[in-house]
Amino acid sequence: MPSDLETAMESLIKVFHRYASKDGRSGTLSRRELRELMENELSNFLRSQKDPAAVDKIMKDLDTNGDGQVDFEEFVSLVVGLSIACEQCYQMHMKKTGKK
Repeated sequence: MPSDLETAMESLIKVFHRYASKDGRSGTLSRRELRELMENELSNFLRSQKDPAAVDKIMKDLDTNGDGQVDFEEFVSLVVGLSIACEQCYQMHMKKTGKK
């Protein structure tokens, strides 16, 4: 039976590939695929952004090799960044509630 962390990693991989295969170029996300993934899988984050060009800016930041696509390694950096921000919010919440 897989652990919680192993299940989370499997889910991350499956979600990426579910969207990465839509435009015919398997293994990478196009701008459209990234937008669709974020609208469906990160909708709360996307709604919190005040900039309508947020996905375009994120795409530019993620596409470190400049090929106009986001591969899995580039995508993981988004997940890591968001996870770090969420963990920081969690820590602040725990301090406010007096829990450790």
